[in-house]
Amino acid sequence: MSNIDIFVWEFLGTAILCLLGSGSVASVALKNSFSHGGGGDWLIIVLGWGFGVFAGASVAAPAGGHINPAVTLAVAISGGVPWMSVPVFWAGQLLGAFVGAWLAWAAFKLQFDKSEDNAGTRAIFCTSPAVPHTPWNLVTEAIATFVLIIWVLTNPEANSTLGFAAVAFVVITIGFALGGPTGYAINPARDLGPRIAYALLPIKGKAGPDWGYSWVPVVGPLIGATLAAGLALGLP
Repeated sequence: MSNIDIFVWEFLGTAILCLLGSGSVASVALKNSFSHGGGGDWLIIVLGWGFGVFAGASVAAPAGGHINPAVTLAVAISGGVPWMSVPVFWAGQLLGAFVGAWLAWAAFKLQFDKSEDNAGTRAIFCTSPAVPHTPWNLVTEAIATFVLIIWVLTNPEANSTLGFAAVAFVVITIGFALGGPTGYAINPARDLGPRIAYALLPIKGKAGPDWGYSWVPVVGPLIGATLAAGLALGLP
């Protein structure tokens, strides 16, 4: 597959992931939305992101369905993709996440415009820690991503049997079990692309993008992916 094809498929898949993921958060966070205030907010958000992974990865399947720089890094360490293609995967994923976030904003523009307080809308696009503490927030993201990557690398038969639904179930479980402390980015593109979009979007009364924290959901998942890939290489 050419690098252009890789870029296009990963772009489309990651855009769909972030459109559906951010859309699920917007549904419960913004007034004048049918899901707002309906209860089960965290359930809706976790399921939205989980099945967003299923939809996005399925679309990006021709390129491997990574839609996550941490997955691409782990697969490259394992010898599954050439290192020269890694920047192409990452570029498609980051730009796709950026565009997906813009599309989510466009879908909910009327709700953003009618909201009396958009100071908390950053959470629709990117993550932040419930208790800010950079070293431990980094550890949390690394642990959560390690779980995802070690499962992906050691269960290829599950992917062939259940398709990307199997990965979605793992992402949902991680969200329920480990998502509370940091919002479980577990995907650098899914966090950074929408964070950049949020910084540029014309949302009245919005908060800042919190660039001081922005590197944590990028570096943490890459650390977790590297550790998981290293362990997987040493397994019999």
